[in-house]
Amino acid sequence: MAAEIGPVLTVLIVVLTALLGMLLVRAEGRHTVRTTQQKLAEGEIPTDELLDGGLLLVAGALTLTPGLVTDALGIILVFPLTRVPIRAVVRDYVVVPYVDKKTGGFATGNVYVGEFPFGGEGSDAAGAGAGVDPGPGGFGGTGTGSGETEDAYDLSEDAYEVEFEDEDGDGD
Repeated sequence: MAAEIGPVLTVLIVVLTALLGMLLVRAEGRHTVRTTQQKLAEGEIPTDELLDGGLLLVAGALTLTPGLVTDALGIILVFPLTRVPIRAVVRDYVVVPYVDKKTGGFATGNVYVGEFPFGGEGSDAAGAGAGVDPGPGGFGGTGTGSGETEDAYDLSEDAYEVEFEDEDGDGD
């Protein structure tokens, strides 16, 4: 025999879980703001605290949305014990790829180190992109796309050896 709860009790449970969730979100939000201020005062970047703030914002929206499942998900996001692993997943799979895309890897340190990306001087001939022509205007050249550039300069050591003619014939 299945126990049925009436519509009044269902609404009461949804309202109570929303109130409980909002009280918890408010308390955790205050704690997060204090921690953020402390880190800023120490000169540190509060990355975890900012992510916590975003997750608490989502938790608040979920607890205010009518429904027991959304309230449960919101309350799960409120508690630090369950929020920390969720924060790590969000950081690794959402924030870091987004920042890498926007900064070309500069912000996270994923930049070219030790060789040039398109087979330039000093790069490994078997490396990725070796021999690839970047096309017109790519990487500082005004290339035609055929592998040659219009304004190519020979910068080898031999290019700097200049022979001067002795105009007055005195040997200087």
